[in-house]
Amino acid sequence: MNNFRVGEEVYVIYRNPHAVNVANIEKAEVVEHPHNNQELALFLHDAYHPLTEDDAVFSSFEDAEELYNQLFDYETYD
Repeated sequence: MNNFRVGEEVYVIYRNPHAVNVANIEKAEVVEHPHNNQELALFLHDAYHPLTEDDAVFSSFEDAEELYNQLFDYETYD
């Protein structure tokens, strides 16, 4: 959490709130929380989202993609 700075572009594994089994890697920006300048938020899809320790936030697309593939790669095994 403390590794991110205001203005930094990050990549987030974002679950679609309308379809729980759908997730994507989305680009977001780390910003000051609009109601509390002591906290950070993610600006994603034209909205502010509080940045919490539970968020899957990465500095690079490749790091996000690696975890995404581990979590959501539904290969069929024979």
